[in-house]
Amino acid sequence: MRKPLLKLSLNVIAALPLTVAQVLGACLGILAYVGSKQYRGLFRPQYEAVVRSRNLPFKLWPAIRASGMLFSDSLWIWRNPEKALALVEVQNWDLVEAAISEGHGLVMLTPHLGGFEIIPRVLAQHFPATILYRPSRQAWLNEVVEEGRAYPNMHFVPTNLHGVRQMTRALTRGEAIGILPDQVPSGGEGVWVPFFGRPAYTTPLPARLANRNNTPVVMFTAKRKVLGQGWLMQATRLSPLSEDATLGAAELNLAIENAVLVAPEQFIWSYNRYKHPAGAELPPKA
Repeated sequence: MRKPLLKLSLNVIAALPLTVAQVLGACLGILAYVGSKQYRGLFRPQYEAVVRSRNLPFKLWPAIRASGMLFSDSLWIWRNPEKALALVEVQNWDLVEAAISEGHGLVMLTPHLGGFEIIPRVLAQHFPATILYRPSRQAWLNEVVEEGRAYPNMHFVPTNLHGVRQMTRALTRGEAIGILPDQVPSGGEGVWVPFFGRPAYTTPLPARLANRNNTPVVMFTAKRKVLGQGWLMQATRLSPLSEDATLGAAELNLAIENAVLVAPEQFIWSYNRYKHPAGAELPPKA
């Protein structure tokens, strides 16, 4: 029953103009915040701690609305990729072309911010992209997500040894790979390093893959413009990440912080970035 309802929701959002879809998303963000104590307990402390520590304006309700738009943007992009591509303003594309032209592939990092789902579709217009993703524990939801994300020249692989091997092969062919670097890895696959001043279990995978063959690493963001006007996609090439797992992960988190600060209200603050995954060592004491 849930799968047909979700598919119906996807189709409804797909049929809406982007402006209406984003307004609907904003309403869903407000409902989630008001209706869920757990959601509020994650969202506000994480968001408030970051903006206070950086002396940024505290815009709680715009951030709450934007959290729902992150969801509606993703669904709308899945169902309307060509329309979405027409609404993307891309900056620093010459930087991306220069990186891929080096012939060692490209490590593409895309935090959960704004219209992040449009980023691999932009790259897929120019070269193949293999994207690492974590399958849902619920088969029906995983099927819906895979159907929504499917797009020519984009190949999704799971977060396991097989997926990592496929990404290594893609880099060997000089292609791009994509990683969502702000997700908490499974226990035993990460290291504890600071993220906005708190220990966060972080994947060293981007540094490890990049250092195999001197592969360029580029951080992408897709900041949402005003309602219905699309997204501003920006690219920043990172300095080579350390071969030391802990140092490389710390450098990665610093780069993610800089990406989040491009549009702090549009980040996924409802996600528990500081959780302790089963099987991981305890975080360091303050």
